[in-house]
Amino acid sequence: MSKGGARKGKSKDSSQYAKAGASKHKRSQGGSSKAQPKKENTQKRKDDGTIRLNKYIANSGMCSRREADMYIAIGNVTVNGKVINEMGYRVKLTDDVRFDGRRIQPEPKTYILLNKPKGFATTVSTDKGNTVMDLIAKATKARVKPIGRLGRNSTGLILFTNDDDIVKKFTHSKNGVTKLYHIELTKNLKMADMDRIKEGITVEGKKVEVVDISYVEGAPKKEIGLKLKHRGNSVIRTIFEHLNYEVVRIDCVGIAGLTKKDLPRGNYRHLSQQEVSNLKML
Repeated sequence: MSKGGARKGKSKDSSQYAKAGASKHKRSQGGSSKAQPKKENTQKRKDDGTIRLNKYIANSGMCSRREADMYIAIGNVTVNGKVINEMGYRVKLTDDVRFDGRRIQPEPKTYILLNKPKGFATTVSTDKGNTVMDLIAKATKARVKPIGRLGRNSTGLILFTNDDDIVKKFTHSKNGVTKLYHIELTKNLKMADMDRIKEGITVEGKKVEVVDISYVEGAPKKEIGLKLKHRGNSVIRTIFEHLNYEVVRIDCVGIAGLTKKDLPRGNYRHLSQQEVSNLKML
């Protein structure tokens, strides 16, 4: 009887354990009415375009999430100029997040070279018709932007990146970055006017200087090669219009040593590591 009683007691205990396990499994599957709202709130946060600050820092490659929490706690992280100590704080990808005073980004540094065709505006705006961003839409998910501008009807090279240091080098460096343009005029450029451009012409009280200018070898003298250090190409039209020439074509054929070789019009490519290193050494 003692053996039979032991088996009977074991069966009762097993039944109780089974009920408890089933109840626990039901709760884990969302059976409890209290758990459902929490799941919905989490989904709403995922859809609002924000990311936890510690994950933002970890994705930038600075440290792990756990280490990021430590740096946040001791005040080493700022968001839009304010020190953030709150654990679980959420930020937008467009926020200015700085780690030890240095701005960081939660995505890999990306560098794309595009050979722009006519008919595309150099802008990130979505209300300007066809833009260069449409041409590189499949190139990356990173938030890259074009450096400098080419007019809608101008063609040639444009560099895109999310690397702030490279952008500053191109746009704010005292030394500047050299760009080479192939320009076509409605008439031949006189040698005397070419010399004036080489010396630097004054337009509206400002001296406009170029790095170099020459005729394109093997082409009519209305086709000009022009090197200059400038953010935009509006200065090109300014130079020639000041000397009574009309510009009919502008094609950027070189940027800081990068060329259009093996890059057909309308196509893009990612820069090699060596090319990126060369840009950083400028």
